[in-house]
Amino acid sequence: MRTTLILKEELIKKAQEITGIKQKTALIHKGLELLIQREASKQLIKLGGSDRSAKCAKRRKVK
Repeated sequence: MRTTLILKEELIKKAQEITGIKQKTALIHKGLELLIQREASKQLIKLGGSDRSAKCAKRRKVK
């Protein structure tokens, strides 16, 4: 999907320096992925183990 964005040049340059990602599209994708991950984590934290009937999930064994 094509979208036109107005971005602060200093934010793009700083993000490129820190991540090493030079392509702007890849940089924006990575930023969106991390934002989604962070917000999903916040929502899980808000649940805070409130389900008293929940059982611990089985763990995978490492071979």
